[in-house]
Amino acid sequence: MLIRLHSALEAEQHITLQKQVRGEDVSSLGAFEKGDVIVFTARIPRTLGVAATVLRIAPDGGEQTDLPFAFSATEGDADLYTLSLFTADLCGNAPDGLFFYELLFLRGFDTLFSSTPNNVDFTLTEHSDERFHLLVYAKDFRTPAWFHGGVMYHVFLDRFCKGEGWAELHPGASLNGDWESGIPQYAAHAGDPLANNVFFGGNLWGVCEKLDYLQSLGVTVLYLSPMFSAASNHRYDTASYELVDALLGGDEAFATLAKEAHARGMKIILDGVFNHTGDDSVYFNRRGTYPTVGAYQSKESPYAEWYNFRRFPTDYESWWGIEIMPRLKHNKESCRRYFTGADGIAAKWIRAGADGWRLDVADELSDAFLDEFHDTVKRETGGAGLIIGEVWENAATKIAYGNRRRYFRGKQLDSVMNYPFRNAVMAFLQEGDAETFYHILTELYASYPPTVSHSLMNLLGTHDTERILTVLGDPSVGEGRENAALSTLRLSEAARREAIGLLKIASVLQFTVYGVPSVYYGDEAGLEGYHDPFCRMPFPWGREEPELLEHYRWLGRLRHRHPALKEGDFRFLACEKHAFAFERFDPKSGDRLTVAANMGNTDFTVAGHTVPPRNWVIVE
Repeated sequence: MLIRLHSALEAEQHITLQKQVRGEDVSSLGAFEKGDVIVFTARIPRTLGVAATVLRIAPDGGEQTDLPFAFSATEGDADLYTLSLFTADLCGNAPDGLFFYELLFLRGFDTLFSSTPNNVDFTLTEHSDERFHLLVYAKDFRTPAWFHGGVMYHVFLDRFCKGEGWAELHPGASLNGDWESGIPQYAAHAGDPLANNVFFGGNLWGVCEKLDYLQSLGVTVLYLSPMFSAASNHRYDTASYELVDALLGGDEAFATLAKEAHARGMKIILDGVFNHTGDDSVYFNRRGTYPTVGAYQSKESPYAEWYNFRRFPTDYESWWGIEIMPRLKHNKESCRRYFTGADGIAAKWIRAGADGWRLDVADELSDAFLDEFHDTVKRETGGAGLIIGEVWENAATKIAYGNRRRYFRGKQLDSVMNYPFRNAVMAFLQEGDAETFYHILTELYASYPPTVSHSLMNLLGTHDTERILTVLGDPSVGEGRENAALSTLRLSEAARREAIGLLKIASVLQFTVYGVPSVYYGDEAGLEGYHDPFCRMPFPWGREEPELLEHYRWLGRLRHRHPALKEGDFRFLACEKHAFAFERFDPKSGDRLTVAANMGNTDFTVAGHTVPPRNWVIVE
């Protein structure tokens, strides 16, 4: 890759750095199997006066080592230096590792250091600065191939579809019967306590009824919001992990959905909320709802050691201080193994028809929990079970609560929710910032094992964010307005048309970069909505935005006919201030796809193709 020098130095000079493994150019990658030998080749113009080149590398938190490059050849007016890096030697007896390194270019009068903004490109500085990171993962690490190239659909169960079939509302809850224009229950101010006990009645039967619709979008994977018994309409306050919520149709409805979805070749991913339970649960039983003794009721409860009481029973640790969600103590084996054991919750629902799990707040789950959970899911599925973590940053280098996480070294996660991708799209569409998009996409691709890159959950919105259409039409996202105003606030017709055009660009990028697009229910239908709970409106059946709906169906067909979008290589062809182009290429089939997008005020031309302002082009 061509690297430009820092402007304060010799800006017209260029250094190139190439990485190869087994003769293949892997310069865009930064994660490798243990056992790989990485051959670095630096091409350095002789006019720079470089006398020696050194790679300075250190294990995460460890001592650094200097490894010299060897002169290998002269090519025109430049010298070539090479270095072979043995990943097995780096790791030693460890099965994996994370390392940080920089390049030093020694001259007679000074030393120049590499500084990278994205783990691939670098400038030269006069002092040590931003280092590259190198992830070495277990040799047998592979993510489920059935996920690659697919289309995921995120179903928020209470608001997707109210189908015909047995369902029962639990005590203390009520039903809003106005599916078409009802407003979700909300607090006076964002963040105020809210019971969330008013339901619209969407259920698993409704998902079954809409499988034809989902197939028309090219959906291959259903990601279901929490389905277990709970007091709230979002069900992130689990009452019992053993039962499907009665209002969703109970265990029978899930069994039916699993059977019908699998018959169509669709997979099902469940939402695993294992960091905390509800206070109104079998395990905690703060309200005395259940006949068994919960942790809140007695220190003799079998669940008492699952929770951290600062002062029994009223003062206890909870998730983000939300008292209805007491936090679980996974350092207690009885608690952890309830979820991860051979006959635990993870195994139970895999056997019942689930194909994998999305783990809520994965950063708060311990390494021991993730290790055991991974082993159980993979054992139950012969390696085919999918595990996705809720992680909002670069998961390869993530530090959570003071600990470096090892999500992608081969024994924990297969994928994460790709929020950095959403940030990149927002920077591009709202600010015309193509360079941020380039840097974020380049860094992630150079941070994760390729098998992970093919599995990333690429999202534009979730139940935790404002609706993508609303964000694109109202960049202020309702700032300064109270919930009462936001509950009915909608985009003007002009703003909506503008937002639809931008969402088309966003979704094209979502469906064509590396990873798997995850469509939040209703985005394809034109649903609007500000922050939670207004991003969780009922699906507008019969009132879908036809232009958007057809666009998403076309994108689904595009993904299924191009092998390059399954496991193809990814590389940028060009990046200017307000526009970029990238290519997907599958060397096995020869399939190639070029995607370009332009948020500038003038035409953008790349590879003989012109992209008008605020538009996109796909060359198949």
